[in-house]
Amino acid sequence: MIKLKSPREIAIMRDAGKIVAECHAALADRIEPGISTRELDRFVESIILKHGATPSFKGYNGFPGAICVAIDDVICHGFPGSHRLKNGEIVTLDIGAFYKGYHGDRGWTYAVGEVSPEAQRLMEATYKSLYLGIEQARVDQRLGDIGHAIQSYAEGEGLGVVREFTGHGLGQELHESPTVPHYGEPGQGARLRSGMVICIEPMITLGDWRSKIEADGWTARTVDGSLCAQYEHTVAITENGPEILTDL
Repeated sequence: MIKLKSPREIAIMRDAGKIVAECHAALADRIEPGISTRELDRFVESIILKHGATPSFKGYNGFPGAICVAIDDVICHGFPGSHRLKNGEIVTLDIGAFYKGYHGDRGWTYAVGEVSPEAQRLMEATYKSLYLGIEQARVDQRLGDIGHAIQSYAEGEGLGVVREFTGHGLGQELHESPTVPHYGEPGQGARLRSGMVICIEPMITLGDWRSKIEADGWTARTVDGSLCAQYEHTVAITENGPEILTDL
């Protein structure tokens, strides 16, 4: 069941989203060769706790970190750990904050030092696909309109669109209805209504879009080892158009 949020609930989620956005703003200067993903994890958790919130991901179904880390060919759900970022890598950091009973959720891909032209092209196309999807997040549009906008652009750029992992509703639970695919047909799927809050988070690859799961049961990689980028915002559907809740 899709849970519509009241203006009061969206106001709280706006605050939760700002905490996540502040984490990303603070991270931007720390993404550099030599820093470990565990250091980034601890840094993010300290910011979340400072704001009176708790990390959404830590302990979720046993997940060990405050952030999900995806480096190069990792699509999503990688653990923070001892790996130190290397020049030329791309890294996606997904952050969630639970504040006054509601979640904020945002992921972002960062370049580590100087990256290849292909990696830069992937990041730019994935970023653009997110905002093309958000543009469709309007009252009386359908979920398929969001997915189609993302898929048609990304595939038109010769890139792959991950199918196994999708966006989702957000609120008191980290994953609520509806599922928000980043592919689809226009005019298909659930109709968007004012009060819906969803995460749009296209995962786009340079090669095959299919994934494989590592032995840890969490980390998803591209089957062909190709790079993957992801950009995510939490978005409220309002009568005045889409409102991004995870931006400063």
